[in-house]
Amino acid sequence: MQEFIGIGVALITPFKEDLSVDFDALIKLVNFNIENGTNYLVINGTTGESGTITEEEKQEIINVIVKTNNKRLPLVLGIGGNNTLKVVEEIKTRDLSNIDGILSVAPYYSKPTQEGFYQHFKAIAEATEKPIILYNVPGRTAKNMEPATTIRLAKDFNNIVGVKEAGNNTQQYYALLKDKPADFLIISGDDDLAFGVTLAGGSGVISVIGQAFPKEFSTMINHGLAGNNKEGYDIHFKMMDIVDYIFEENNPAGIKTVLQELNICKNEVRLPLVKASTELQLKIANFVTSFN
Repeated sequence: MQEFIGIGVALITPFKEDLSVDFDALIKLVNFNIENGTNYLVINGTTGESGTITEEEKQEIINVIVKTNNKRLPLVLGIGGNNTLKVVEEIKTRDLSNIDGILSVAPYYSKPTQEGFYQHFKAIAEATEKPIILYNVPGRTAKNMEPATTIRLAKDFNNIVGVKEAGNNTQQYYALLKDKPADFLIISGDDDLAFGVTLAGGSGVISVIGQAFPKEFSTMINHGLAGNNKEGYDIHFKMMDIVDYIFEENNPAGIKTVLQELNICKNEVRLPLVKASTELQLKIANFVTSFN
């Protein structure tokens, strides 16, 4: 699964002031990332505000990204939820002909047992031949999928090719790296830990901040893949403040403020999310202005 090594970016969904989808800004964002070192694009993830996107909007977003991308980069589509049958139905009925992989979040709210996680992802793996990247984000789902469960799934299903691990837990990354099958991808879902995880043997990152600074973040991850400790940490330290800022209040309000400062889109979000505070917007603006 070489196409999922390096930096993937969890694309935002840009909105106009009336909160309709801003497709011109989306096209601009996709081209900006393709032209500046991003390795693959992730559609309809948490950062894309998937919880407040309608089915009609989701399909149009996919269509626009597929057309804009024009097969230049691999595309990963977020299809997940806590209703296993509904997730399976979407996988079986949605046109995935232009999609290279599926990112599927661990079931949220229901708080399944580890066996429940296993059976959920077993049903998903058996519903498609597409490569599947598991997504463990206990801070949002309220339940951690333990490394043993992830490794069990990796060993039992050939099309479960990796995990986006986003528990912000270094020891859990190490446990996954220690026990994973040789070709299974451990992908950081934590921008602040991405370089260290890659150095330790990870396969890169699915990043939020990377879509605003794709050249810098991809260079950092490539240094990690090559084992270039000093060069990568030089970039990591340079990016530390902005990574903290974008998650200070909520995601994607922070990253949308960065992208507004870069003249890519507006910083509009849909309720229940709200825009970054005036104080946070100022900190972000000062960082972007001084960044070089």
